[in-house]
Amino acid sequence: MSTVVRQFIRGLGLDAYVVGGAVRDELLGLPHKDEDFLILGVDHAGLRAALEPHGRVEDMDVHGQLVGVRLYARDAAVRSAAPSGIDLTPPRAERSTGPGHRDFEIVADSSITLEEDMGRRDFTVNALARRLATDELVDTFGGLADLRACVLRAVSGASFSEDPLRILRGLRLVSQLGFDVEPDTLAQMQREAGGLEHVSTERIGGGLAADGLGELSRLLLGHEPARALRLARDTGALVSFLPEFAAVIGYDVGFARQPVSLDEHVFLVVQAAADGGASLAVRLAALLHDLGKPGADERGTSHAEEGARLASAALARLRYPTKLQRLVVQIVAGHAFQTEGEWDGQRARRFLAEHGDELAFELVAHKSADLATKHVAPEESAGIAGLAEALGRERSSPHRLRDLAIDGADLIAVGIPEGRELGRVLDVLLGEVVDDPSRNDRALLLARACEEIA
Repeated sequence: MSTVVRQFIRGLGLDAYVVGGAVRDELLGLPHKDEDFLILGVDHAGLRAALEPHGRVEDMDVHGQLVGVRLYARDAAVRSAAPSGIDLTPPRAERSTGPGHRDFEIVADSSITLEEDMGRRDFTVNALARRLATDELVDTFGGLADLRACVLRAVSGASFSEDPLRILRGLRLVSQLGFDVEPDTLAQMQREAGGLEHVSTERIGGGLAADGLGELSRLLLGHEPARALRLARDTGALVSFLPEFAAVIGYDVGFARQPVSLDEHVFLVVQAAADGGASLAVRLAALLHDLGKPGADERGTSHAEEGARLASAALARLRYPTKLQRLVVQIVAGHAFQTEGEWDGQRARRFLAEHGDELAFELVAHKSADLATKHVAPEESAGIAGLAEALGRERSSPHRLRDLAIDGADLIAVGIPEGRELGRVLDVLLGEVVDDPSRNDRALLLARACEEIA
């Protein structure tokens, strides 16, 4: 967030602090979009009263409990710098009243100190505050030393029992920042991993944050997801929120081309996808693509089909957006395609016609990551590279119904009735054009359509 916003908050005459991840990222020299401001010496009503003369104020709540406000500033320069609003909170304490993070009480009180507010946070590197009036860095819990040592340390022994999602948040930071988890904190994670079963699934997967990303998505989008996933496995966190993974851990596929256990293979594929800059859909598919292998080996069925079924259930439970669920399941279902042989224009266009552009390229990205982790014959590696090149070359060639030089209205005009027959003729014409793009000529296609119904 720009200095314009900080200057604006400083000018309000409040005892204001930038807190949390924004301070951490600033000290690491990392870009950050959002900043949270803590205002000492006020309660919720007092904070609203102080801000209302400066713009529109909205209450922010977590599960029906007020945690702060969002200000949409009247000042044009500030509004331009923070179009989504500025988040400000009074000092507060949180008390757990049950097993999940829904079961807690928030207490906002003007008498709560900065140290008390920072003490309810998850990791020491997130319990840093910078006072706007003086630019002073407040580091009560040794977060700066841990930041320099690249270590994650829980602020308190109750951090994960208070909110088990903090376990996954810590693992996400391992992936994003490459930090190590301090041994006592790792032991705490292991003790409290079962609590993830009680966490709202949107916070894990689909996301309640403004960017629509839950902690698992952010972990997968980090630089070192394999490292974080191994810790998730070893602490028990992975199976707590993804029980479908239990059968994969330690499973020996029994093939020389895949010399590591199935869970290690999955982690390597996720890492290869990350290294290749793959989309979230491909990274999710990498995590889920072999879930069906143990069951398929036992029943003699297709592991891709079994995996798609399990992936569908997991993604729905984690409340991922429907469109993303569908794409990931399609990648899992189709990931076992063969790559050997020459990928000429016709074969590439058929692949595009069968899958559609988005899925076709995502399948290639996933397959590239998968093969990169295996001992495969040179022709397989050459094949996937050839497919990627051919798809890029043929993407502009006609391979979809909308690419045809005629449409359904043209066929109806020559006497083909609406319905199944119309669809059949269009499919025939498309297949011929995919095989030979030179046939995508209006007169030629109309004549060919008439032959089909003669």
